[in-house]
Amino acid sequence: MASLVASACDFAFTVLLKEVFGIDAVVASVSGTVLGGVINFLIGRYWAFNAAARGIAGQGLRYLITWCGSLLLNALGVYLLIHLAETDYRIAKLITSLTVAIAYNYPMQKKYVFKNI
Repeated sequence: MASLVASACDFAFTVLLKEVFGIDAVVASVSGTVLGGVINFLIGRYWAFNAAARGIAGQGLRYLITWCGSLLLNALGVYLLIHLAETDYRIAKLITSLTVAIAYNYPMQKKYVFKNI
């Protein structure tokens, strides 16, 4: 659920930047990923993994490390789908976001960022 909320905000912000402000699709996607990352961290910390009692500094650092990997995977996926497969940026964003969320973000957050110590 946390990932869905963050992804919805990410996607909406990406489309807003691209369609309303005319920003390049890859730049808009990266910007959406940043917003989605902040939202996802907060939801994960306070609700999904119930980890608010543990130190935020350690979680924040682990999340930042994990999120940098996520940002790279998202940017690369969107770029490849747009420029090599000639996919519409919205479809590229959706496919990439879902793939990265399931295959990378959730496992890393569960086992590394918000792990029980």
